[in-house]
Amino acid sequence: MNIYDTANKLAAEIKQTDEFNNYKKSKEELQRNADVKAKIDEFDKLRVEMQKAMIKGEQNSNELSVKLQNMYAELYQNEIAKNYLESEMRFSVMVTDINKIISEAIKDVIN
Repeated sequence: MNIYDTANKLAAEIKQTDEFNNYKKSKEELQRNADVKAKIDEFDKLRVEMQKAMIKGEQNSNELSVKLQNMYAELYQNEIAKNYLESEMRFSVMVTDINKIISEAIKDVIN
């Protein structure tokens, strides 16, 4: 068995999943709507800012969290944004699950 062939097969199979195709479709739809894309970009920047603040233990992380939740609720009112955020989450969960499976298989040599 060639491990690279297996990895390429996995990559091809990922591209056939509903999670991948729905995420790709919603991302393309988002690209066609500049206003919603700008709001998603702002949301993503705030999400990164909040994560950094939490890691550093900064006091403003709670404030950022509330702001992020409010922005999320606002975005969820828009169908394009809602579809994008939901499909992004489902795709991310799938990729995380795949990574967990691979990590579990090799944990004995990387720990």
